[in-house]
Amino acid sequence: MKVIAIIPARYESTRFPGKPLVKLGTKYIIQHVYERALSSGLFDDVIVGTDDQRIFEAVESFDGKVTLTGKQHKSGTDRIAEVCRKLPYYQDVEIVVNIQGDEPFIAKEPLKKLIDVFNDPKIEVASLMHKLTKDFKNPNIVKVVCDKDNFALYFSRSLIPFNFITHPAPRNLQLETRTPHPAPRTPQPVFYRHIGVYAFRKEALLKFVELPVSKLEQVEKLEQLRLLENGIRIKMIETDYEGCDINTPEDLEKAKKMLSK
Repeated sequence: MKVIAIIPARYESTRFPGKPLVKLGTKYIIQHVYERALSSGLFDDVIVGTDDQRIFEAVESFDGKVTLTGKQHKSGTDRIAEVCRKLPYYQDVEIVVNIQGDEPFIAKEPLKKLIDVFNDPKIEVASLMHKLTKDFKNPNIVKVVCDKDNFALYFSRSLIPFNFITHPAPRNLQLETRTPHPAPRTPQPVFYRHIGVYAFRKEALLKFVELPVSKLEQVEKLEQLRLLENGIRIKMIETDYEGCDINTPEDLEKAKKMLSK
């Protein structure tokens, strides 16, 4: 099957304007992402999609493939759909992987896991998750809960699932102490961080961008909720890759420390 990677990149980030062109070491952040995707050897093609001439010229400067898109897109997924439609081999594309332009350390192992799930013809969309062990209350870290088959049930910037161990219930919600049998022990929850790398069957991608922005998507500012609200399941793949999405200048400092190691 023909598998391509598209990296959406915009200049006007609310929390970190100009982020793709910020230097991490000697290279632009977007260059790190592009070169890692290309060196994985997993893709028939790797393309950056951007609406900004500065990013376009920067990608060309390191001999990367880049396509200019319209400025009307509300999400990275809308942007990659436009890029996909413009490709001369569009009809042959089967799987489109959306690699966020702020994941400078994206690795081959999680990308291969993501692509491999499409050997199951029932999978339409897949994404990555990693066990979360810190920064539980950080709204820039998106959390996900799944069903028993690891299909996403919900994504949130809040901590999910709710944890009665660290947040005891109000008295009126606690179990009655007079029950004849001991109350069942509440299991310690496992929290998962969503790593914003998605893979779509081409048809699912094009269906996604025709759907109107959904209510929960607007509330949480998370585009993947549009899929769930419209009954499109997302298969979540657990990985050891922790992700290092750079959303703020503080995240950039963390990335610099990781690069130095």
